Amino acid sequence: MTDGLSTSRDPAPDAAAPHAGEAPAAQPLTEIILNPAARPSRPPSAPPAPVRPPVELSIDGKQVSVPTGSTILEACRAEGIDTPTLCYLENLTPVNVCRVCVVEVTGSRVLVPACSRKVEAGMDVTTDSDRVRLSRKMVLEFLGSSVDLSTAPAAQGYLDRYDADPNRYGPAASPAKAGGRDAHEAGHHHPPPVDAAQTVAQPVKVDNDLYIRDYSKCILCYKCVEACGEDAQNTFAIAVAGRGFDARISTESAVPLPESACVYCGNCIGVCPTGALMFKSEFDMRAAGTWDESTQTVTETICPYCGVGCALELHVQDNTIVTVTSPLDSSVTDGHLCVKGRFGFAFVQSRGPRTGA
Repeated sequence: MTDGLSTSRDPAPDAAAPHAGEAPAAQPLTEIILNPAARPSRPPSAPPAPVRPPVELSIDGKQVSVPTGSTILEACRAEGIDTPTLCYLENLTPVNVCRVCVVEVTGSRVLVPACSRKVEAGMDVTTDSDRVRLSRKMVLEFLGSSVDLSTAPAAQGYLDRYDADPNRYGPAASPAKAGGRDAHEAGHHHPPPVDAAQTVAQPVKVDNDLYIRDYSKCILCYKCVEACGEDAQNTFAIAVAGRGFDARISTESAVPLPESACVYCGNCIGVCPTGALMFKSEFDMRAAGTWDESTQTVTETICPYCGVGCALELHVQDNTIVTVTSPLDSSVTDGHLCVKGRFGFAFVQSRGPRTGA
């Protein structure tokens, strides 16, 4: 150190800076403070992603090559193979619960979930064997017999694709009373009906003005739990309670949503594949018979509330915003929003004359 300055580095490395060519000890401290070296006008670019070596495998008798670390589902989609999924979403951690994406892998005793199983060199995958189709058909029949899939077009399409018949398990059992399923204690056996198909039917939970919870449509895909938890919001307001058929999505101690840790980001709605979680605006329009997706337009814009720059998709019907989503491939949001971006659009509808000063 000389005169309080380091001699091992140049505090003014830019050639155009004052005293840039002088020894560090000769540069006046006031000059360094008042005339700092020029800084780049933009932040440096991120380093390029490492190139993953390819892995060779066989899918339905065809040799394919995909990057190391890819899942079987990613490999199938790269080859244009339509593998059904319900619990999988690109911006969430796979949890392997719906089991409709299962495929057959030579040497494996059981069918494996394509959404999470990593590819391996020499792997031989069959995506549409009789064993695979039978497994998917049974899973879909169990879901269709116990859950209302009327607002889950993907699931309805899979039922037709695999010729699944949920009605072969008998007529649906009577719906549970309000709070009935929430009162079931984990580990306690509740005898199922003997002459009907057990269902999760129950009254809709409407305890706030932003969104509703219709758990008669819940397939326990865990997407809402992941989005509320570490994959997006880190609020952990909801989780799975109970076991077996009594398992259900619940707040802590089954308290009403306004009394829970929920921050109303609505990310659970954005990932729900069945309509179990739904905008209150959509729910009311469906009840009134005015909901019509075929007439809706989608406009992409930027959220006006802060400087983060979240991408929004405004779903508009009859010149009125009815719901708001965010693109899954947005580098800013990854499909997730906060309460303002998701629900703070009512002011746009206020088209009356201005009043006051």
